[in-house]
Amino acid sequence: MVVNAYVRADGRVGVRNHVLVLPVSYEMNQIAEKIVAKAPKAVTFRNQHGVNQDGADLEQTMRVYEGFATHPNVYGVVILAWGHEPIDLESLVGRARTAGKQVQLVSLSTVGGIRKAIEVGTEFVNTYLAERDQVRRQPVPLSSIILGTECGGSDACSGISGNPALGVVSDLLVAEGGMSILSETTELIGAEHLLAQRASTPDIAAQILHIVQRLEDNAMKMGVDIRGAQPSPGNMDGGITTIEEKSLGCIYKGGTTPIQEVIEYAERPTRQGLVIMDTPGHDIEQITGMVAGGAQVVIFTTGRGTPTGSPIAPCIKVATNTDTYDNMADNLDFNAGLVIDGLETVEETGRRLFDKMIDVLNGEVTKSELLGHREFGIYRIGKSL
Repeated sequence: MVVNAYVRADGRVGVRNHVLVLPVSYEMNQIAEKIVAKAPKAVTFRNQHGVNQDGADLEQTMRVYEGFATHPNVYGVVILAWGHEPIDLESLVGRARTAGKQVQLVSLSTVGGIRKAIEVGTEFVNTYLAERDQVRRQPVPLSSIILGTECGGSDACSGISGNPALGVVSDLLVAEGGMSILSETTELIGAEHLLAQRASTPDIAAQILHIVQRLEDNAMKMGVDIRGAQPSPGNMDGGITTIEEKSLGCIYKGGTTPIQEVIEYAERPTRQGLVIMDTPGHDIEQITGMVAGGAQVVIFTTGRGTPTGSPIAPCIKVATNTDTYDNMADNLDFNAGLVIDGLETVEETGRRLFDKMIDVLNGEVTKSELLGHREFGIYRIGKSL
């Protein structure tokens, strides 16, 4: 099966053709927004991170910036920096250039102030926008696609309708040679032994058990028993009673295929098939990690109608029940509640959702894109310094 996408110089394919304004610290957020106000076909995000990072946190943040700057959904990128960030900006520019991006660094400390940064940044963005409009989609195999799977605002229907249907999509994509990412380590708790049984090697099974144990150990160091802290109050309002119940519903998103790899937050998968990324359960940090890892599209199941998206990847929002879909139709793309209503099987809904994903990969705009949802957040390992 093929889809029509943008073939990049590094051989990866994009399903969107964005020009990204990337602020590498929160000090640059307002400048980024003013540039996009002058060139509204570009995209940006609000960054909550500043210059006080070090060690593993800094490495992880850099991995996210690199993942976004080199992402196949991005044609060109203007990197905005204050000039005092503890990161190697020239290296970031170099990696984006190596990936074939049009890229320019605008540093506030050397360009001549805020007005000049806005003026120069807008000029580069407009140049890239004009260039990217000349790029055309072309047929590529579906094996080029990485799917990020996500659930948030879950309810008692999530593990019965939306998540199993998403699992069907994951299986169909893997059968075509593509990649699917299962994440949310907090929501693997209580089901990790079942996932370990699906690992393609004993070493991968051990890694699955390790990331869950590591998460629990780190939480306990903060005095938090995560098995007691989950499910969240919103989940309980939706009818979920225990973390195990939530996890058993969550892992359906990964379908039934063997697990080929376990990767760290924002890392790019290296194996075709189903992989697990170690992320928190926080929706935005989780999506940011999967997209930085190369996911070109995200399918997000929700029982409560979570209204979020991504700056550079289309996010297909799937209602797990018909009431939520009808009540929030302006921000939901798909109704998996037909399973609950007894009108479709999980397999039928999953195949319909797969067809929806193909339409979006070919250019159909999602509700979160129409509404301008561009939430962004990086998972932190330690405290801010």
